Amino acid sequence: MTARRRPNPIQWLGYCFGRTLPHSMQDWVRNDLVGEWAVPRHLIRGMVPFLPIFAAFFLFPGPVWLNASMTLLGVILAMFYSVAYMAQNRSRRLERHGLPPDLENPKVARRRASEQASYEKLHPHI
Repeated sequence: MTARRRPNPIQWLGYCFGRTLPHSMQDWVRNDLVGEWAVPRHLIRGMVPFLPIFAAFFLFPGPVWLNASMTLLGVILAMFYSVAYMAQNRSRRLERHGLPPDLENPKVARRRASEQASYEKLHPHI
């Protein structure tokens, strides 16, 4: 039996809730957390645990617009906290999967190094 390179839907749901994936999926985890489109994937993954709560808002009595407003408020708050703690969440997930917690996208690292070099060229140390 060969090792899976991608999580199945059940594993992915567990991953959304914070579970660790098998070591054979480490490349997938690396790409998921620091690869292209990592931020939108983080936002989607961060909303999955809240879906039952959002669905429960529609069980409250009252007009649909009120239920939709409660859901929208919940989505906005969940997005806010998901964005606010994105770096810490990424570091923790990387660490739990045996990867360096300060790992970042190579394109971002090159851009940061280029910006730092140009800044130091304009503002040399005395």
